[in-house]
Amino acid sequence: MLFFLRYAHRMLRLSNGLLAVFALVFVLLASVLAYWLEPDTFETWFNSLYWVMTTMATVGYGDYFMKTALGKLFTIFLYLFGIGLLSLVIGKIIDAFATLKIRRETGKVNYHGRGHIVVITWNKKAYSAVEELIASDPELEIVIIDENEKIPYDHKKVHYVSGDPTSDKTLTRAGLDKARSAIIFADETSTDSSLVDGKTLLIAASIERLAPDVYTTAEIMSEKHIQNFRHVKVNDFILSHDAVSMLAVRSALNEGSVELYMQLISRQYGGEIYEVPVNPAWTTYHDAFQDLLKKGATLLADRQDLSINTRLYDPIPADAKLFVVCSPETYKHLRGHT
Repeated sequence: MLFFLRYAHRMLRLSNGLLAVFALVFVLLASVLAYWLEPDTFETWFNSLYWVMTTMATVGYGDYFMKTALGKLFTIFLYLFGIGLLSLVIGKIIDAFATLKIRRETGKVNYHGRGHIVVITWNKKAYSAVEELIASDPELEIVIIDENEKIPYDHKKVHYVSGDPTSDKTLTRAGLDKARSAIIFADETSTDSSLVDGKTLLIAASIERLAPDVYTTAEIMSEKHIQNFRHVKVNDFILSHDAVSMLAVRSALNEGSVELYMQLISRQYGGEIYEVPVNPAWTTYHDAFQDLLKKGATLLADRQDLSINTRLYDPIPADAKLFVVCSPETYKHLRGHT
């Protein structure tokens, strides 16, 4: 009995890799030995391998069995050691899956994909952003970075990395260098706008240093900090309180206009803003406007320039980025035919 306890204790102390190698060698050697003991019973080595596996798995179909005394002693040996070894391997596999699940839920698993969007700092606005991203593209991979101990949003396309978002190690674990873009939300745990924007600025600077090609959007609490964010080359920034104030003013001055803005910024409503490739056949904005209109889209802007509809006969520059308002179905058609 003491021998079996020592055997079990040593097996438990083996690493998963060594245990897998040991189990494989054990099965192969047992198969060779079984075939050597009774070659007429098994006829081929593969049949002996099949018998060893069914015996260790306690299935025992009975189509093959040892007939000699020595063979039966070897069968007893498999009962004593083989079944326990296989059970231990299965237990290790189950533990590995359970550990991986826990590590994923607690944000300890590194992300190795590419073309994903990184959402930094979890709050109600981040929750709404993730919901919108999933609604816009159900196949899009999203990585959330925050300091919570558990994944804040459970979805098959959402991954979580727990850690300090200002740390290079945390950003690297989120696969930032292979990301499509990053969105930094303000840390609402502090009421001091300078401290909040300071942390956001530090995150943005780290992103720019580690992955300068990643398109970065940051939420800013105070307008006076805009120049600092421009200095670290943040691509876009949103003034947190000003955005709500502007919508409220638009509603007061133009009744019902908020619904129009909601349709432009949310996939859950009608039309949406999309970038479309420039058709070589277009010479002026007028050409693009008329052609797009026939296909169900309205030309809105060239980059941030919303005044192009007052200059329709101006030539389209070589570096133009045209944005339209249309339905998702129309956008798919434009991407394929423009």
